Amino acid sequence: MAPEPVTGLDAARVRANLEQIRAEVGDGPEILAAVKYVPLDELGTLHEAGVTLVGENRAQDLQAKAAAHPEFTWDFIGQLQSRKVKVIAPLVRRIHSVASDSAIEQLRKHGRDDLELYLQVNIAGEERKAGVAVDDVARYLQELPFSGLTIMPPKAETPEDSRPWFAKARALADEHGLAGLSMGTTQDYVIAAQEGATVVRIGTRLFR
Repeated sequence: MAPEPVTGLDAARVRANLEQIRAEVGDGPEILAAVKYVPLDELGTLHEAGVTLVGENRAQDLQAKAAAHPEFTWDFIGQLQSRKVKVIAPLVRRIHSVASDSAIEQLRKHGRDDLELYLQVNIAGEERKAGVAVDDVARYLQELPFSGLTIMPPKAETPEDSRPWFAKARALADEHGLAGLSMGTTQDYVIAAQEGATVVRIGTRLFR
């Protein structure tokens, strides 16, 4: 069952949540509000609350939301389909989810010099999970000027269980001279920040 849309946002509550998250992660990582389930007409409340960086998962929703709210910095954080690259690339600062040769081919055609690209890595080698294999990272990094990596750890019982995967991702990024590391969501962002995340993607924790 898909999560319910986030409605009835309260700016004061979101601002308090944002301040608490900042206190928990320190000055290191950017805090990205994941707005997949936030309707377009609720986004103004996030801006009022002091949110500046937002991420969308779906190309069609990105088009509508970015057009209505250019005051935000927009990132794309969903699965990147090659046929959607030409739609997404002009609208965002960063794409967090490059993970295929076909997407890379389209980015060569439709990317911008200032578009930041993160290679999505299947850090635990899970079946049916998006991302390139760890052993293939070096090859993909030769294809485009990537500036970081993105990972999602395996489903875990506790946030602490994700620490080894976050540490592995940080080591992988360092090995390849990449400063950026997008990792950590509502359930484990504190651990991700401790292990070197440069951007954490927060949904429910920010809105509720």
